[in-house]
Amino acid sequence: MRLSGLLKSFSCATLSGFVFAACVSMRDEVGFTTLFDGKTLNDWKMVDARGGGYLVTNGVIACARGGGGNLFTEREYSDFVFRFEFKLDEGSNNGVGIRAPLHGDAAYVGMEVQILDDNAAKWAGLRPAQYHGSIYDVVAARRGALKKPGEWNEEEITCIGRSVKVVLNGKVILDANLNEITDSAVLAKHPGLLRERGHVGFLGHDDYVEFRNIRIKELIRFPRNNVPPEGFRGLFDGVSLVGWKGLVADPPRREKMSSAEMATAQARADELMRASWKVKAGTLVYQGKGFDNLCTTRDYGDFELLVDWKIENKSDSGIYLRGSPQVQIWGDLVGSGGLFNNQKNPAKPTKRADYFNGEWNRFRILMQGDKVTVFLNNDLVVQNVTLENYWERDKPIYATGPIELQAHQTPVYFRNIYIRELARK
Repeated sequence: MRLSGLLKSFSCATLSGFVFAACVSMRDEVGFTTLFDGKTLNDWKMVDARGGGYLVTNGVIACARGGGGNLFTEREYSDFVFRFEFKLDEGSNNGVGIRAPLHGDAAYVGMEVQILDDNAAKWAGLRPAQYHGSIYDVVAARRGALKKPGEWNEEEITCIGRSVKVVLNGKVILDANLNEITDSAVLAKHPGLLRERGHVGFLGHDDYVEFRNIRIKELIRFPRNNVPPEGFRGLFDGVSLVGWKGLVADPPRREKMSSAEMATAQARADELMRASWKVKAGTLVYQGKGFDNLCTTRDYGDFELLVDWKIENKSDSGIYLRGSPQVQIWGDLVGSGGLFNNQKNPAKPTKRADYFNGEWNRFRILMQGDKVTVFLNNDLVVQNVTLENYWERDKPIYATGPIELQAHQTPVYFRNIYIRELARK
């Protein structure tokens, strides 16, 4: 795409916590990799094919009439600029899956940028966020830049962190900050909005669409430990225990303590904390032999939490949410991430996504109301599950409470602990 007069898109982008090794503008093709050789579907993977699926004809990739499925890149991408040309038939419907897993509905477990003949009469009653260029059913794109059916369109999709930008035929039609999406119903339905990386591809919906000149520029980023990404606040500064305190009893017992009793107990807990929890090379390390959890000094309600952790063989730990156990950490065959203490609601993760013991893992935990969603190493292992009140089984989970890092008599390591508080409606 060499169009004159277009504004630069994320030129020499630097976001909090990341430095990007590329300057990107709409005028150049430096650093782009061609994804389609004009002859084959090499480096692509067809998933859930229907009818004729996708085919190569006359130098283009075409979604077959009455068929389709998902045609994904074999590689996964995190931050990138994706450029392509497409041509619609009258009324055609397709989509671009971004940061999507191979399986599941990409519009929900990943993201779908809509491809649609907006002006077809049969689409007149759609919701705003279902028209071309929209993040499907989440963020609406501006209309009016799409060419008529039978004409080639040029599109660019840029993803950097939580920013998604769509340029169609030289016009910016979408410029979304995913951190601004806080509606609990939307996030519960679209957990893929939180994914860090995934496949890119075309999502066929039984209509004929042609694609050509497909290329991508990966934006390599160099993460810096204990520096929060945009929209998040650090809970651990990498050098001290500022913002943390020792655990005093459990919520019901704390509630019954007088101010003087609480102050005395907190002093003892903080002394134990300083003996058992140490900061070593930018990492929080538990080296005690008890069950003396580390707690945030502040309470939290609804939030998105990022935590990197690693364990040794036979280690056991977890993340308490609002002071309640727990998102599980352990190395058994079931895997980490489940809501271990649930009795009525699911307690196990849907899959084992742990890395080997001794390697760093990442949780991305979303808590809204009493519902919890957990990604482990970018795999969705818990989706919108109720967290039960372990301490008082006849009551719902507490509205607020501290974040706790569980000590369970075994070594455990934490770093890159970030939180994004969400307003409660």
